[in-house]
Amino acid sequence: MVDHIEIYVSHLIKSREFYDLLLPKLGYRLYQEWSVGFSYRKDEHYVVFVQVAEKYASIPYHRCHVGLNHLAFNGGSRRYVERLKKILQEHDVPLLYEERYPFAGGENHFALYIEDPDRIKIEVIANENIRNL
Repeated sequence: MVDHIEIYVSHLIKSREFYDLLLPKLGYRLYQEWSVGFSYRKDEHYVVFVQVAEKYASIPYHRCHVGLNHLAFNGGSRRYVERLKKILQEHDVPLLYEERYPFAGGENHFALYIEDPDRIKIEVIANENIRNL
C-alpha cells in the first residue's frame, strides 16, 4: 500500500483550487496545509502538493517524460463518475479523450480523464473496474 505521494506544482494557488474541487468528491479530506503546500488524506494514504522552488520552475512537467504519467483514483459507481464529469465541466476543467468517453481506456474500462493545472493526467475509474487481488 502506498503511504503518500508528493507532487511539486508550478502554481500552488491554481493547484489548490483544482484539488479542492476534485479530491473531496473522491472521499479525501484536507490533511495538512502550510505556506508552500497542502495535502489531502483518504484512509491510510495521502497526497502532498508543494510549490516548486523558483530555481527548478523553468523545466515544465510533461507526462511523457521520464517520471509520473498519471494518477488514477477510484471514483465509485459509473453514475458517480458521470456526475463528477458534469461538475468538472461546469468548472472548465480540461477533459481528455472526451470523444471516447467513458471507454477511452478500453471497452471494459469506464473512466474519466482530466488534467490538473500542470497538465498531470488524472484518471477517475468507476469501481466496477476494480478487481480484488
